[in-house]
Amino acid sequence: MPFPPVEQALTHPNGLLAVGGDLSPARLLAAYRRGIFPWFSPGDPVLWWSPDPRMVLFPAEFICSHSLKKTLRKGRYRLRTDSAFEQVMRACAAPRHGHNGTWIVEEMIAAYGELHRLGHAHSVEVWVDGELAGGLYGVAIGAMFYGESMFSRRTDASKIALAHLAAQWLRWHGAHSLIDCQMHTPHLASLGARSISRGEFVKRIGMLTGLPAIPFPWRFGDVAW
Repeated sequence: MPFPPVEQALTHPNGLLAVGGDLSPARLLAAYRRGIFPWFSPGDPVLWWSPDPRMVLFPAEFICSHSLKKTLRKGRYRLRTDSAFEQVMRACAAPRHGHNGTWIVEEMIAAYGELHRLGHAHSVEVWVDGELAGGLYGVAIGAMFYGESMFSRRTDASKIALAHLAAQWLRWHGAHSLIDCQMHTPHLASLGARSISRGEFVKRIGMLTGLPAIPFPWRFGDVAW
């Protein structure tokens, strides 16, 4: 199933581009390189999306609140990367208050697990007292990180993961690199993410995905908060 031009994405619902196909690594990577991601409910065919506008986080624009800085400086957690990818996905898929069901179905877990084994999908994990307390996962191509989902079992755990990702992404790739957040939410906006047009997003990722990738597995450096 070839993808139609991104410019043909529908406005209602916002950004639906194509229906069907599979979640093979080759198809997923081809989609992400064009700013397209899968998102569908259990029992539905695979739906491919490219919303306009697109929510993104420039790593230098991450907003670290006073309270979050205080938490980061205390360091009462352990940060790991790429050590519990499937656990992070399943935690993101777990039921949440006010939400019915999940789009992170078994088919998605298997597909992104394979991307992880191939070195393209990554997890950033926050551990407290030996237990997984929060984290995020996504797909990295060159200097582009496509965030998929995050979760918290302890206060601010997902924010801690994103803070470390933003700091490391800035260190690795500079201020013009991007972290894709897909759709606007007040929570992401409060952390510094903002909307840009689909046209600008596609133009930027065309350059960023062509840059060298960081070797797998990831290892983050220390950050002075």
